[in-house]
Amino acid sequence: MVELIQGVSQFLMSVFAAGSIQTSAEVNQLQQSELPLQQRIPGGVAIVPIGYGLKQPKASFNNNPLMVLRPDEQKPWQAVVGIPLGQAPGNAEIKVGNKTYRFEVKDFAYKEQRLTVNKKHVSLSKENLQRVTQEKKQITQAFKTFSKDRSYSPFAWPLAGQVSSPFGLKRFFNDKPRKPHSGLDIAAATGTPILAPADGKVILTGDFFFNGNSVFVDHGQGLISMYCHLNSIEVKNGESVTAGDRLGTVGATGRVTGPHLHWSVSLNNARVNPLLLMAPLQGVASLADKEK
Repeated sequence: MVELIQGVSQFLMSVFAAGSIQTSAEVNQLQQSELPLQQRIPGGVAIVPIGYGLKQPKASFNNNPLMVLRPDEQKPWQAVVGIPLGQAPGNAEIKVGNKTYRFEVKDFAYKEQRLTVNKKHVSLSKENLQRVTQEKKQITQAFKTFSKDRSYSPFAWPLAGQVSSPFGLKRFFNDKPRKPHSGLDIAAATGTPILAPADGKVILTGDFFFNGNSVFVDHGQGLISMYCHLNSIEVKNGESVTAGDRLGTVGATGRVTGPHLHWSVSLNNARVNPLLLMAPLQGVASLADKEK
């Protein structure tokens, strides 16, 4: 648990450096808020007020429906926008009926990471390329899931371990450029339990070429979490889970350099920094209680 807290502290410093948290009040917001933390950069989250009214409005960004929340009835509805890692800096627009709301996406320079992996996971054979193409369709469909039956709740940490690779790294496998790191890597021993960070419904499980044994959980309103490289999967498609339920165990399946959990969080089909949707200190405490 000490290693986890140290890893979290180091990674939070990189979030602070991006200018998303500036005061102690905002740090408290990260731990307790009924809204995700805002960081208007690629891979971040924008919170955009979209007006009052008794009925929850429908909003969209890049043709994907958005999470819309109003924790306080005296305040306007808030569109919670996941910003893709590939989003160009500058003005961005969301649609609410026939109205347009704009916000600015700031540039941010993520660090590089270079890894050496099995050649078959870099230069794909025809057979493996066909497999990856089919699996991508399944994964895309899962990330585009949008259900209305749950309200947002901050995430806890899914396991005890050390953050070995932060979100957003520009990645090179065997010196070949690949897509940015779209999640957090948490290093832990094979067999370490992985717990659901919030209530949800399992919408996809399987053994994927790059991701290995994986679980996808729908938390409502376009918020999807993904758990990759598992040694074992302990849930089934369609199963409802409560925060703290076991999803599986840490492994080293798929494209990996060692046992760890790759944890991605997707909001309106955009992979975003999981820390922006978490209560990190509370998450560590609740996880410790679960493991007793």
